[in-house]
Amino acid sequence: MTHWFHRNPLKATAPVSFNFYGVATTPAATKVCNDLRLSRTRLLELFTDSSCNPEMMKNATDLYFSLLQGFILSLDDSSQECKLRYIQNFKWTDTLQGQVPNITEDEAKDVHRSLKIAAGIFKHLKESHIPKLITPVEKGRDLEARLIDSYIIQCQAEAQEVTIARAIELKHNPGLIAALAYETANFYQKADQALSSLDPTYAGKWRKYLNLKSCFYMAYAHCYHGQTLLASDKCGEAIRSLQESEKFFAKAEALCKEYGETKGPGTTAKPSGHLFFRKLGSLVKNTLEKCQRENGFIYFQKVPAEAPQLELKANYGLVEPVPFEFPALNAHWTPETLAAFDLTKRPKDDTAKPKPDEEVKPLKEPDIKPQKDSGCQIS
Repeated sequence: MTHWFHRNPLKATAPVSFNFYGVATTPAATKVCNDLRLSRTRLLELFTDSSCNPEMMKNATDLYFSLLQGFILSLDDSSQECKLRYIQNFKWTDTLQGQVPNITEDEAKDVHRSLKIAAGIFKHLKESHIPKLITPVEKGRDLEARLIDSYIIQCQAEAQEVTIARAIELKHNPGLIAALAYETANFYQKADQALSSLDPTYAGKWRKYLNLKSCFYMAYAHCYHGQTLLASDKCGEAIRSLQESEKFFAKAEALCKEYGETKGPGTTAKPSGHLFFRKLGSLVKNTLEKCQRENGFIYFQKVPAEAPQLELKANYGLVEPVPFEFPALNAHWTPETLAAFDLTKRPKDDTAKPKPDEEVKPLKEPDIKPQKDSGCQIS
């Protein structure tokens, strides 16, 4: 899987101690601050822990945000902001401008579910929280609508890739596979369009990845659509559909090379070396040769000059973001705890130059070496 998906760099963040000495005036208030510091540290550790699983990540995330929301939400359900809303600033890098083969069925389900959840998180942030930020979002930065939209769509597209791989392994109807591939290709195209007006210095590499995946799944769509046409005795149209598949596959191969040579943030995937990619090339070649043989012996149909239109709509397997909500407010937050924070005792100078331990250090992902790449076996 590390060879197959392009990933932008993980966002890095400056340490936050939540040490509000003098402001937190009771043991209960101090405990909330200590729990926040520990839960945040643990969550950040999990981002680079190769042994982390989705349940561990969810539990750590829920604990941290249940505590953090006491700095955001009003405890009396009023529309007024919590008095602690501005007590702590957070520093993050910007993703673009700052800084497993033999997958089992259970692992495939985890990947599929996690991508849908990720899409839901991006969607929730875009609709419910980004509009409320104190500082307006800068153009071309992480929280801007164009980038968030692209993240949402890419998550949906990659989740559908898992669906397609399973459908192929289980030899589902070629018409269903063609429709899913066509929908996935369109997702990647939309994700690319969302980034089209961004500076190519930062988004160029990401866009090459989205382009190559769009072409790859267009090749899949035409290939399996050709099989459907052949099964309906439309051999001439099937040949033309396979020829179109050949064209898109060749374009995807060329884009893989361009993507690998393009400078930009993010890890570099190697789709052209992946068995799932190479299998398609062989499938297109063999299916086209079969169609041409059948046409020479049985059908004698004229091959159309224009490729058949792919007016395909998948009725199954389409991915929608999983609705996301932050966890409930932690039980440690009570009116008494909130009242114990005395903001009049905050240090006067909050604009001082950051200390060395407050600097944002790059977040390095673990270097996981894939084993022998035998494709995406999920059945």
